[in-house]
Amino acid sequence: MIAIIGAGKMGEALLAGMLAKDHAQHEVLVTEPREEHADELRARYGIDVVPSEEAAKRADTLLLALKPHDMPALLQQIGHHLSAGTLVISVAAGLTTEALESHLPVSVPVVRAMPNTPALVGEGMTALAGGSHAGPEHLERAEQLLGTVGEVIRLEERHMDTVTAISGSGPAYFYFIAETMVEAGVAMGMPRDTAQRLVGHTVTGAAAMLEGTGEHPVVLRENVTSPGGTTAAALRELERHGVRTAFTDAIEAARDRSRSLSQS
Repeated sequence: MIAIIGAGKMGEALLAGMLAKDHAQHEVLVTEPREEHADELRARYGIDVVPSEEAAKRADTLLLALKPHDMPALLQQIGHHLSAGTLVISVAAGLTTEALESHLPVSVPVVRAMPNTPALVGEGMTALAGGSHAGPEHLERAEQLLGTVGEVIRLEERHMDTVTAISGSGPAYFYFIAETMVEAGVAMGMPRDTAQRLVGHTVTGAAAMLEGTGEHPVVLRENVTSPGGTTAAALRELERHGVRTAFTDAIEAARDRSRSLSQS
């Protein structure tokens, strides 16, 4: 039995992915304190929506999809219902496996996961790191569950804050760029829907080439950049404004914030 505690956007994306990959409704429980949303989940997916303590008693795998600041209280509430046979998977940003284990009974296996919002359309990227009591079988189980909404990789815990900064927060960076490109097109007189369509397909096409060709981004960029051409002129302006440095600083800031979430 699998229990998803927290049915916000990420929790519901994971729920939908699991059910689409042949997990039966009776194998999945959900907790959702908002009664109206709980009713929607029951109607939409045909699953049981139960209190968190009941979910902890009935499930052998708990997938915790809460905000970081809500996690300690939840773990204190359900911890005494867990045993060494219960797998706890957390998708809360910034919380280390050590921090999670400190609120749980001894020997409970914990896996820290960092998915991103493209999981909502089955195109997520998730990194996993196992805690001190998580064995290969626990990582395999977590990989199977999170693989229902996209790609999964395994990393050491020390890399997880960087994962949060690159792929967890990463979609927002691309949306920021896309927003800027659309607004530039509108400012130059193009209809907004046309600009958005152009930008959307440009971004998805570029991403498909990056994934599909296996080429380094430098090679792909150079293939677009003719000497003295329009792309070269644009890239020169980006370098002049320090965009590369700004992005590096932004990713480091996200990593540092992820670290501070665990410490607090």
